[in-house]
Amino acid sequence: MVIEQLERRDIHDFRALYAMRKVPRHLFVPEDVRHKAYSDSPLPIGENQTISQPYMVALMTQLLCLKGGEKVLEIGTGSGYQTAVLAEIAGEVYSIERISSLLMHAREVLDSLGYTNITTRIFDGTYGWKEKAPFDCIIITAASPGVPLGLAEQLKTYGKMIVPVGNGENQILKRVTKSENGIEIEDICGCVFVKLIGRYGWSNNSL
Repeated sequence: MVIEQLERRDIHDFRALYAMRKVPRHLFVPEDVRHKAYSDSPLPIGENQTISQPYMVALMTQLLCLKGGEKVLEIGTGSGYQTAVLAEIAGEVYSIERISSLLMHAREVLDSLGYTNITTRIFDGTYGWKEKAPFDCIIITAASPGVPLGLAEQLKTYGKMIVPVGNGENQILKRVTKSENGIEIEDICGCVFVKLIGRYGWSNNSL
């Protein structure tokens, strides 16, 4: 997976590659699709949610430019796979999930693997986690209708946020950097994520 799907597609950050090698992806997917766990594609994890393809997990991790020791906020725990990859590099990972059954399973897997630097909660992730802010980085694993400026406010100065922006059909992965003068936004690539549901995201009726 790492050689064929990541290194050959310009995933070069050694920390991201290390994390992708170490985290056992098959433990984060349902048993009936475990034979596809290391394929270059997203997979269903229940509740109309998916685990992102390995390349996208690695790309989003690389774009955060983690050096080690950072405090990271993840919006959308999902399977917990991206959470684990982040936890291999960052100092603290705070992860929010709105679907309790997904978080319960993710937490079981993460705990079984011995992660002690991950804190999770059931909540509307579009609010962020103000009590734990500011964060060095924020990663959003669902598509927001626009750049979530409220979440950007929870970044430290020069912090970075990775977020897919768009509807169910057309999305662009963006990197937002907070500076002393405001925010800078870079378009990275096209992508496909489930919609970000919440007060400052999409409504359930938009699914």
